[in-house]
Amino acid sequence: MHKIPFLDLKKINDRYRDELVEATTRVIDSGWYILGKEVDAFEEEFAAWTGAPHVVGLSNGLMALRLIFDAWIEQGKLQPGDGVIVPGNTFIASVLAITGAGLTPVFVDPDENTHNLTAEGIEKHLTSNVQAVMAVHLYGRICPMEQIVALCDKNGLLLIEDSAQAHGAEIKGIKTGCWGDAAAFSFYPGKNMGALGDAGAVTCKDSETARLIRSLANYGSSKKYEHVYRGGNDRLDEMQAACLRVKLPYMDADNKRRRKIAARYCAEINHPDIQLPQLPENGKEAVWHLFVVRTKMRDKLIEHMASHGVHCLVHYPIPPHHQQAYQQDFGHVSLPVSEQLAEEVVSLPISPVMTEEEVNYAIAALKNWSIQ
Repeated sequence: MHKIPFLDLKKINDRYRDELVEATTRVIDSGWYILGKEVDAFEEEFAAWTGAPHVVGLSNGLMALRLIFDAWIEQGKLQPGDGVIVPGNTFIASVLAITGAGLTPVFVDPDENTHNLTAEGIEKHLTSNVQAVMAVHLYGRICPMEQIVALCDKNGLLLIEDSAQAHGAEIKGIKTGCWGDAAAFSFYPGKNMGALGDAGAVTCKDSETARLIRSLANYGSSKKYEHVYRGGNDRLDEMQAACLRVKLPYMDADNKRRRKIAARYCAEINHPDIQLPQLPENGKEAVWHLFVVRTKMRDKLIEHMASHGVHCLVHYPIPPHHQQAYQQDFGHVSLPVSEQLAEEVVSLPISPVMTEEEVNYAIAALKNWSIQ
């Protein structure tokens, strides 16, 4: 029996071992570990890869989201209590960033097939209090950004992209991180491009927002011992920046491999009790951070796959508005699509280091599942 882990980070990083050792040794030998040449170089290289005018390296994806909101509040673009549209099925970090900045999440159900927000869904929830939209490119599939951008422009709304799971997804040659006013990326180790620890970044269109976020991430300072804002310590360190520089050149090939596996899953899995995700018409719209299917017999499917050595996970079993942290304020909110997805979604293993033999085995194991 094969053993197929959901994600084998050691196997992923073994591909770059020599380059990672060289990069980390370079940092150690430099004697400079915070806000140095590696961070500067990574920001330039990531800007070139995404096409974004400005990049600020940060400590993690959550703080990347949060600092965008903090900067907009400092600029007077948002006020405490303003509403921010956010999908009801997202990972809780999206919501934590909103409430952490003193703003109000306005939960909206996603499209059942793409699991992402639509312009139509957003428009139904617009009120005078809503001042921003967070488009979360969940599972690595870019939202319908042309329509969402048009809606935000029409209504004078700020647009933030949560690109934590969608490095490199694009529509008409424009990658995530370049559609909204600003975007947040996570480089958590399990992401399509993961650091060897926590890391994140912001991309944005205007230099003033980038300057402000950089200052807020550095104790509210741009000049040593002079603090203009009540900032924090949320900087990307040199070691993680050096590791990310190693991995960035491999991103396009890795995403291509993920697309190939996803296409095989969609073509070869044919089970009456499993609903597959839709392949986008333009393959580059998805980078398949996760391959998520739906079934009303989730526990039985996970148990069956585990008995065959195939590890599956659930993303995510509890929607944010039902989490204890938000139960008092939002537990009454009705989000039937998000709630149903939370009961049915299952993530199959997908990564650029899965072999064809492993993909064959996972498909065969799933096709062999019968409900007793």
